[in-house]
Amino acid sequence: MTTRTNTQPEAPKALAPARRSITLYGALAGTALLAVIAVAATGHTVNTFMWVRAVLLPLTAYVLLRLTAAAADGSRRAFERVSTLAVIMPVAIIGVDLIPGVCPPWYAAAQALCMLPVIRVAFLTRSTALKTAFPKAG
Repeated sequence: MTTRTNTQPEAPKALAPARRSITLYGALAGTALLAVIAVAATGHTVNTFMWVRAVLLPLTAYVLLRLTAAAADGSRRAFERVSTLAVIMPVAIIGVDLIPGVCPPWYAAAQALCMLPVIRVAFLTRSTALKTAFPKAG
């Protein structure tokens, strides 16, 4: 069992807004999953892509939340992963949704809404407070 030592004492406080944003992302992703379930239950078409994405996004919120907790405990590696995922995810999610015929417009809009808190995390992880809390190893 490994023990984490918080070598960045300002990390937990600096990561609090990111943690809140990721929690919001999880709530929005869960709501999108419920919307897909409701649409399917009313007899409307829901394709496999929508099901897979609707299930995976709340799971990624959990992973991001765990990584953020590890970063708050001082893990630079976890911080770097959160920072990287916060940039890649919105581009990938919104980019794929823009491909014609992949999903209906309402679903693409719901997914884009889910990505807004993640975009905020991308900006937060590049803030001065977090750059100070997690200086680059040199």
